[in-house]
Amino acid sequence: MALAKILLYYAFAPLADPDAVRLWQRDLAESLGLRGRILLSKDGINGTLGGEMGALKRYVRKTREYPAFKHIDFKWSEGTGLDEQGTTLDFPKLSVKVRDEIVSFGARGELQVDGAGVVGGGTRLSPDALHELVAERGDDVVFFDGRNALEAAIGRFSGAIVPDVDTTRDFVELLDSGEYDELKGRPVVTYCTGGIRCEVLSSLMASRGFGEVYQLEGGIVRYGERYGDDGLWNGSLYVFDGRGSIDFSDHAAVIGTCAVCGEATKRTVNCTDVSCRMQLVVCESCDTAECPAHAGAPVAPGA
Repeated sequence: MALAKILLYYAFAPLADPDAVRLWQRDLAESLGLRGRILLSKDGINGTLGGEMGALKRYVRKTREYPAFKHIDFKWSEGTGLDEQGTTLDFPKLSVKVRDEIVSFGARGELQVDGAGVVGGGTRLSPDALHELVAERGDDVVFFDGRNALEAAIGRFSGAIVPDVDTTRDFVELLDSGEYDELKGRPVVTYCTGGIRCEVLSSLMASRGFGEVYQLEGGIVRYGERYGDDGLWNGSLYVFDGRGSIDFSDHAAVIGTCAVCGEATKRTVNCTDVSCRMQLVVCESCDTAECPAHAGAPVAPGA
């Protein structure tokens, strides 16, 4: 029986002709029956693809043949399933585009990339090295969530600072406002889903005077593979595909709260108002209820 899998990956590397790489990647993914999203820029590639395991393995092998992508860290997770044609159920289509940034912080002029990746980023910490830092420095260590507030609502590191942002573009304004200047003398560990956002965020923080900045290598995904729910992580990991979220064990904590009734849930849904682009944490029982943001009611914590 064919296995459905999801690949999450990125690479910061100078690309002389992103449009040519886009055509090659589109043709490669199409030929293998894969769906998902691939973004390219002059600074590299950022992708999430779903499909049959054998097809994804062939994609990995071919992509690594390109010199700039030779050392990509491909992260694997379980997909929902495949349809009768062997196509993933987790993505509606394949999208391969060239953008100014492969992760949109709105700081394109600041980001510097060379053959080794992002220039001036935070010190990389493996999951084990992270635990060593916490054991050595204790409560002085600050976990800084590099995702948006919705993602953090259903899962985050214990005691983490969760900036009130809707998109990655909001981080630059927050950092420039001085709101987090009090952290500049402490060890700050940035983290995100697979590591890409923290590559950029940690470099932005370092250039703004944060003297001891780290990034969790491989992101929450690699940490969850190593420690599951028996470490410093609490809750579920939000993912940008049809699965909605994933858990690292059968005893993952449920830390999200329904925006309508306040019950514990990890479920995220799009707002039912057609004019709204918000996502909310909403339990199954309240799925058809009017969005509190439009009904005039207060949004429960975690929304």
